[in-house]
Amino acid sequence: MIITSYIFETLWNNVLDTTTLEFVAVIFGLLSVWYAKQEKILVYPTGIISVIIYVYICFGIKLYADAGINLFYFIMSVYGWYNWAKKGEQPQIRITKCNNKDWKISVVMFFVSAVVIIVLLKILKQDDIEYWSTSIPYIDTFTTAIFIVGMWLMAFKKLENWIFWIIGDVISVPLYAYKGLVFTSFQFLVFLIIAVAGYMAWKKKINSSQTKTMDIN
Repeated sequence: MIITSYIFETLWNNVLDTTTLEFVAVIFGLLSVWYAKQEKILVYPTGIISVIIYVYICFGIKLYADAGINLFYFIMSVYGWYNWAKKGEQPQIRITKCNNKDWKISVVMFFVSAVVIIVLLKILKQDDIEYWSTSIPYIDTFTTAIFIVGMWLMAFKKLENWIFWIIGDVISVPLYAYKGLVFTSFQFLVFLIIAVAGYMAWKKKINSSQTKTMDIN
């Protein structure tokens, strides 16, 4: 009972410490994932606002890999926005599943990203003994590499992008809670729920499209 009370007290204090900037980032982040689930192009402008804020926040709490991933999000958001809007209101690309080539690229992208991130962190934070005294840098790197692949697959409307988001969200919930960003931790919990719903919604669209194609044939 005492432990439960302590946990809730800690969570409540963290909520009270939530900055306006973090609150705004969370709101736009949630909107972005919600629009992604609905396959609406607003996923990108709302996401851009969120990631720009998180670049600043992540640097402040020494989640340097996450700061880097948010810069990558920004670049991929601009590209994805362009890619989804090539034909005006009608997106040029449709939701599809990953083929063997997509999976190979995803695996290579994950490992290359992880290695590059670790190397960069070692260079930038080699003298920070406290930073490397925990497993946080490695967990941070893992989730960053996962999200890089997820963002890349989303730009091409691959169904499996949601799988990578789900894995990253599961890890990010306790990670951000540990770093004291309880509201952001809650955001990733909501992300997780929406990601599962997004996967189911996109899969349903694929099955529906395949059924219509079979009916036509």
